[in-house]
Amino acid sequence: MNDNVDAPAAERRPLPRPVLPDPTAAHRRAPAEFVEVSWQRLLLSWRAMRDHQLEARPDRPYPPIVPLLEAAYAEPRLRQLYPFTSHHSLNLSSCTRFPYVVRVPAVDPLPDGRFRVRLARSGAVFGWADTAEEAVALVTAHIPPGLGPAVTRAEDVDE
Repeated sequence: MNDNVDAPAAERRPLPRPVLPDPTAAHRRAPAEFVEVSWQRLLLSWRAMRDHQLEARPDRPYPPIVPLLEAAYAEPRLRQLYPFTSHHSLNLSSCTRFPYVVRVPAVDPLPDGRFRVRLARSGAVFGWADTAEEAVALVTAHIPPGLGPAVTRAEDVDE
């Protein structure tokens, strides 16, 4: 966070923008490299957005998307899947291109610091967690047998 939070808005220094890794080159090399770059881009982008929010509105709670991303990235079985977010929700796909193949639950970080775990396509809630680690454990416990690393195209995903 900026060291001049109490300064008037006109006197605050802008927060630096993160330098994001190039996804295009990674996508040409291999799906696994693209997945890794995608995780790094999400982590860097969401950290920057959170820091900007905390700088601009320190009184307003920010959904715990960053701890969720960090916990999911720390889990090797989830880190091999292509991550994407939508409305602060973390989704994981078995392929790196649209249409995505989502076979594990999605996680919604909530403003109160808790997490809602739900079926990605139907939205049916299937669990609640108090911490990012608990949410990731719930998702990990519901990984279908044989789910491997993300591939480039949906038609290449083993069902």
